[in-house]
Amino acid sequence: MTFQNTREFARELDSKDALNHYQDQFIFPKVNDKRVIYFTGNSLGLQPKRTKAYIDEVMNDWAELAVEGHFYAEKPWWDYQERFAEPLSKIVGALPSEVTVMNTLTVNLHLLMVSFYQPTKTRYKIICEEKAFPSDQYMFQSQVNFHGYKPEDAIVEIKRREGEHNIRLEDVLAKIEEVGDELALVLIGGVNYYTGQVFDIKTITAAGQKVGAKVGWDLAHAAGNIKLELHDWNVDFAAWCSYKYMNSGPGNASGCFVHEKHHNSNLPRFAGWWGHNKERRFKMEPTFDPVHGADGWQISNLPVLSLAPYLASVEMFAEVGMDALIKKRDHITSYLEFILHEIDKEVESTFEIITPSNPEERASQLSVFLHGEGRALFDYLMKNGVITDWREPNVIRLAPVPLYCSYEDMYDFGQILKKGILGK
Repeated sequence: MTFQNTREFARELDSKDALNHYQDQFIFPKVNDKRVIYFTGNSLGLQPKRTKAYIDEVMNDWAELAVEGHFYAEKPWWDYQERFAEPLSKIVGALPSEVTVMNTLTVNLHLLMVSFYQPTKTRYKIICEEKAFPSDQYMFQSQVNFHGYKPEDAIVEIKRREGEHNIRLEDVLAKIEEVGDELALVLIGGVNYYTGQVFDIKTITAAGQKVGAKVGWDLAHAAGNIKLELHDWNVDFAAWCSYKYMNSGPGNASGCFVHEKHHNSNLPRFAGWWGHNKERRFKMEPTFDPVHGADGWQISNLPVLSLAPYLASVEMFAEVGMDALIKKRDHITSYLEFILHEIDKEVESTFEIITPSNPEERASQLSVFLHGEGRALFDYLMKNGVITDWREPNVIRLAPVPLYCSYEDMYDFGQILKKGILGK
């Protein structure tokens, strides 16, 4: 399709968009009494209007039933998380028994590393990407310290080549081969938070397992954003947050994946009563007997009030389907890319998109270097109703989330961006 930088063309695209009506199912902040253009769903998704009803249901059950809500609520609390198995499994490409919901993201990654990072004197190294999200970096450092290794010896970062913004697949594979018999774990972000680069999860997983390592993925920026086939790709484990592309609310619960090949294993884990045999959980037995599947990694009674908005979201995803989301994601991201290039021709500043141009290596994010511009432009955008994300030294991250961003939003953003530069 040949794009045009006009409002009429953007509106025509919206009129043909099968997901356009979902915008009306979200609550948008307002700036100057006007609905914002929201580009930060890669940080915190907007609130779906249906969320309040799910929370109110729990609150009403608590008020009317108190402790009996565990068993007699419309959605009984004691197995509330089981309602996620079917819709979440479709979002991440898993069997229902391979997914669960519990805790928060870094907590879950730590807990999964108890099972999947088992270093020995000869096999103890972890491969991650350079400039992984800081929480992952802190996790790696504390894990290797806990096991008695030095981070500088045990943590191997795959680096970008000089002058390049993204990590080449061949460099990942070469590093895995190089570390070889010393490699205990590969744990990478499925989508890099800074550049928006999507990694080849299938190929990297196979390469890591070929040299005898376990392979896990931090899917914070991937779940609900990219096509995942965790079961078929033979991924050992993964975890993700729910508050970015899945719109469950700030700091909300994390999802976990544990491949079924590990369900009958004797992997070590930190146990708690919510992971105990469901049918015998309330018999208060002294010996841990894990639930079969990913639920066996649960520890504590689940925070049902937090799970309620997540359930609202995954049921919306079940309605839409990942294929429809990804189709629009690719199209609207390409239109945003076009708009940026068009505005670039009209101003003296230069925009450098550091997210890969190959659609196979990107998702719902474009990270843009604003050469010749500084923080003042970001401030202008925010004051004029464009909610975006600033990263030093001069990068803005733009996530045109397909559920609630429109093509007309992309056009309007371009006009506001141009006015903010020319009006300096």
